[in-house]
Amino acid sequence: MQDTVVAFDLWRMLAGNGPPLFYAEIVVRTLVIYFYTLILLRWIGSRTISQLSTVEFLLVIALGSAVGDAAFYPEVPLLHAMLVVTAVVLINKAIDLLIYRFKTAKRLVDGEPVEVVRAGVLTSEGLSHRNLAVPELHETLRLNGIANLGEVSFAHVEPGGQMSVFRFAEPRPGLPLVPLKRRTIDEDDLREMAGGKLIACCHCGSTRPASAMQGLEPCGICRHADWTEAITGQADPGARVKLAA
Repeated sequence: MQDTVVAFDLWRMLAGNGPPLFYAEIVVRTLVIYFYTLILLRWIGSRTISQLSTVEFLLVIALGSAVGDAAFYPEVPLLHAMLVVTAVVLINKAIDLLIYRFKTAKRLVDGEPVEVVRAGVLTSEGLSHRNLAVPELHETLRLNGIANLGEVSFAHVEPGGQMSVFRFAEPRPGLPLVPLKRRTIDEDDLREMAGGKLIACCHCGSTRPASAMQGLEPCGICRHADWTEAITGQADPGARVKLAA
């Protein structure tokens, strides 16, 4: 008959109900399963953590469960845990071979680069495909040294999650990405702007001449109605515009 668990039993919570010698067994279990897993990982040639693919990330999760159970639970035999670890590693190795030999397998497992910026304008299809929010994309571009969306010829989110950014040889006017520099314009600002001055959508970065605007109408690409002055370099901190909400 199973023993009744006493709630808030401090000794059970801290030390468990096993005999003292079981602590030594935990150490032995951990050493055995650790070095066995290390040997298998060296065999499959795992890349560094910053370069983990989807399959390798899944491998880490699966191995963590198998290794942890064998290290802590006395009812889990080491051979059972080693069999699980071996099976997981062999599956990973088989998938790596498929990815190496067949482009279709690589595309299905790792995915493909997704375009998120084209000619200084965000692509809504790419953002939706990668579930990427506009502020998150702006942050990533800033981390790549981009202060103005008009600098970007195109940008892709790679299968591993990194972003590759390609700049124009000469920056074009576009949406400022530095939050403290960006301002939204109102109707008065729009009327005071010179006819050839460009404004940029605060959401997607598309630009158009201020003179072509009939008031603060929605953007033709993303349908947002927040506009700011397009810049080529850093925004002018003395510009007569209002702070964005």
